Amino acid sequence: MVTDPIADFLTRIRNAQMARHRIVEIPASNVKKRMTEILYNKGYILKYKFEEDNKQGLIKIALKYDMATKEPAIRSLERISRPGLRHYAKPADIRRVQNGLGIAIVSTSKGVMTDKEAKAQNVGGEVMCEIF
Repeated sequence: MVTDPIADFLTRIRNAQMARHRIVEIPASNVKKRMTEILYNKGYILKYKFEEDNKQGLIKIALKYDMATKEPAIRSLERISRPGLRHYAKPADIRRVQNGLGIAIVSTSKGVMTDKEAKAQNVGGEVMCEIF
């Protein structure tokens, strides 16, 4: 039984990239689906597919690599807020990731969004992870 499904999501992606896999399968949830959409929109993954089964569903993610160096598009995937220590931030207190080159995924009252979207909508929330 997984106690932190978001950390499991990030770890599966991180491990698949380290093993140079092309596709990773992850059990689905609404938060993970939204995080996957954000990763796709920001260009960190190649494509994704949501599959329904008799249980909770599945997310298939095609990972993105640089063609010349074969390095993964995602260099760092770090969980910020965790079950033992939640990290909440106001819009002004959400820090920039890698001087604006990376993104933070924030769970707000208006849904799961990037740090820049949260600042633009002037909403704070739980900083779930940082991606660079």
